[in-house]
Amino acid sequence: MYIKRIIIAVLLLGIVACAVFAYMVYGVFFTPNTSFNNETAYIYVKSNDDFNSVKAYVQPLLKNVDDFEATAERKGYTSNVKAGKYGIKKGMNNNEIVNALRSTNIPVKVSFNNQETVADLAGRIAAQIEADSVSLLTAFTDVDFLKENNFTATSKLALYIPNSYEFFWNTSAEKFRDKMLKEYHRFWNDQRLEKAKALNLSAVEVITLASIVHKETAKVDERPRVAGVYLNRLRTGMLLQADPTVIYALKLHQGNFNQVIKRVLYKDLELDSPYNTYKYAGLPPGPIAMPDISAIDAVLSPEKHGYYYFVANVENFGYHKFAKTLVQHNRNKQQYIRWINEQKINR
Repeated sequence: MYIKRIIIAVLLLGIVACAVFAYMVYGVFFTPNTSFNNETAYIYVKSNDDFNSVKAYVQPLLKNVDDFEATAERKGYTSNVKAGKYGIKKGMNNNEIVNALRSTNIPVKVSFNNQETVADLAGRIAAQIEADSVSLLTAFTDVDFLKENNFTATSKLALYIPNSYEFFWNTSAEKFRDKMLKEYHRFWNDQRLEKAKALNLSAVEVITLASIVHKETAKVDERPRVAGVYLNRLRTGMLLQADPTVIYALKLHQGNFNQVIKRVLYKDLELDSPYNTYKYAGLPPGPIAMPDISAIDAVLSPEKHGYYYFVANVENFGYHKFAKTLVQHNRNKQQYIRWINEQKINR
């Protein structure tokens, strides 16, 4: 009888111990362990981070970081950290947090537009994904990559079509560039390529002309008309004489793309640069900026007209006055020159 009681007591103690253990495990794994008020907190795990780095990231977000570590150890996460952007929702328990960190890398929207150089683009992208601007610039200017894909040092900016794209935050510089190449070919579908062919222009040449159109007018509804002017000049062998190309040439010559040039002077037109379309016929050797899609499509679907000249319209700011003859253009130009002198804009 005495032995029987001992056995029962031992069994009862075992049951109690198991219950206590189960309770403790439940508390560690399944009790909510967040300490922030927002609906979701985000952490960014770098490619070279280990578990100690992750623990440092999540510590300010948790009530009990030791319980989180115990759960991570139990689930094998401490030796299997993955880079990316991760969301921790308010009220999550440790089991859910570790699961989120293991398998729910959240894509990010990467947006860019209107960059004048690939260095500017690299800086813009580096602010949105893990890759830094140096590695991005190295990838963008890789000579072998450019040659393999029919780009040059002067046309490389044409590869990047301004838009919003979805990436994982931990995307490398090379993978970003390679996806942009795929997006470039997706953008240049059969319909756009046929339109470019009808204009006797390559895709890069279309983007180069579109970059000029983009710089000439911010008015999307005016871009097809401006594109029509430049295409008329190209067809008849006239110089493009586009002020934005001169501004680009000046910035390139001076090595300063941060300067603001509001007025092109007559002396600027003498700068010997392949980008100076007052001196050199045809298109410049590459885009002078990253044009909007609206500017690209304006070149591909230009307005058909007989205009060969245009100048800023001081009676309707943002738009231009168009002319078919040089005499008419000079009258329009005098009105603009009077206005710009009155504003004392010297540069």
